[in-house]
Amino acid sequence: MVNKTVLNKLSSRELENYFNPENRFVHEAVQLAFEILQKRGRIFSDAEKINIQHLIQSKKETEAAEKREKAEDWKDHITNDQNAIQLFPREIILIISIFLGTIPGCILLGLNFIKLKKFGASILTFVFGFAFFPLQNFLVPFMYENSSKRFYTLKNTPEFFVSCLGALAIFLFWISFTPKNLPYRKESYFIPVGISFVMIVLILINPKEWFSNHFVQSFMREYNTFF
Repeated sequence: MVNKTVLNKLSSRELENYFNPENRFVHEAVQLAFEILQKRGRIFSDAEKINIQHLIQSKKETEAAEKREKAEDWKDHITNDQNAIQLFPREIILIISIFLGTIPGCILLGLNFIKLKKFGASILTFVFGFAFFPLQNFLVPFMYENSSKRFYTLKNTPEFFVSCLGALAIFLFWISFTPKNLPYRKESYFIPVGISFVMIVLILINPKEWFSNHFVQSFMREYNTFF
């Protein structure tokens, strides 16, 4: 957002710099500089006006292209091209991470990074997945104790809130370490289903109450209370 008040405080000579094709100002700033100078009595020749309008249009197109490029960076580029690498889909990883925790989500993402030969990212992802588990067991009771301070607001379920935080971190790992705009084919769901099944069994058995602060356990407690 261009601040017109700031530009009004600049000298006419400083505003003239906005018409330099090499400048990094956005097109709105160039347009404002042009209007301010006109109000100050600066007379532009027809050639100067044409050059300024070309500059503004060029900057508009460049800025729009940059926005489209950034938007592409956040998209999931699934393809049917048989030559593309096979990876576990981002959507599946995030769904599993939200409902079953960071451990299965990070295992799947870490396997993706191994396929991509991103071994450092793979190790970091595996470590985060398992390290977040004890952090979750700390955060959930802490948030219950501080519920009067409205530390969270999601139907009194900090378990789900913390699960979403973990999934968000996994999403950022994907964005940070997966090559941008990489087309890939969906890997078989056999491994995700198998890992999910094992995780569900562990959560339901809840050995040594390790999973007492898990979202699924919270849902089951609420369900039992309701009925």
